Amino acid sequence: MRLLRLYLDTADPLDWADLMPTGIFYGITTNPLLTKRLDLNYGEIVWEEMISKAAALGAKEFHVQIYGDPDKAFHFAEKIYILGNSLDIECVIKVPLTRSGISLVPKIKTLGAKTLMTACFEPKQVITACALKADYVAPYFGRMLDAGLDAMANMQIIKKVARSSKIIPVVASLRSAKQVLDIAEIGYDCFTISPEVARDLFYSKLTDEASSAFEAAAKGIK
Repeated sequence: MRLLRLYLDTADPLDWADLMPTGIFYGITTNPLLTKRLDLNYGEIVWEEMISKAAALGAKEFHVQIYGDPDKAFHFAEKIYILGNSLDIECVIKVPLTRSGISLVPKIKTLGAKTLMTACFEPKQVITACALKADYVAPYFGRMLDAGLDAMANMQIIKKVARSSKIIPVVASLRSAKQVLDIAEIGYDCFTISPEVARDLFYSKLTDEASSAFEAAAKGIK
């Protein structure tokens, strides 16, 4: 039985510095859309600095997505994998579940790198990820809902298919702590969540009120 695992889904080092010290996150996940929100040019990012910061904050894994044509994507994956080794952190290579991405995975795996198949919307795509012997697959729960799909039914099927291999589903595109709880309830144990969802997980009005009462009692305040 695996232990529950959380990843922090953001490219913002300020959020890393705020949330990684809580000790609940196994690693950090990024993608080009997350870096774009920070006005970063993906091709110009100094990845050594980013990966070094993540490692210093205790991340055991740092997930980076490939981009560009197949040659460029492979060389980028190679660069990220080598940086991870040199900085003593596992850099996982994220690959979209497209035809070109699928075809690139065997070559990436020759590096010794772990792979995550990303942008999974349909259960049938997990069969492909399993056949590739990918380490992870990322079902996009929230985006399934946005697309009008029966997201919960899809997640039930994905869970059954994934059990046939060693692949670990990392549930992504989660919009609230309630969604995390709903997916955990049906048996998932690995999630990547935004800083906003992380802070939602931490917050309970009743717990805060109880804590305040404890503090007041400890200080002799009536």
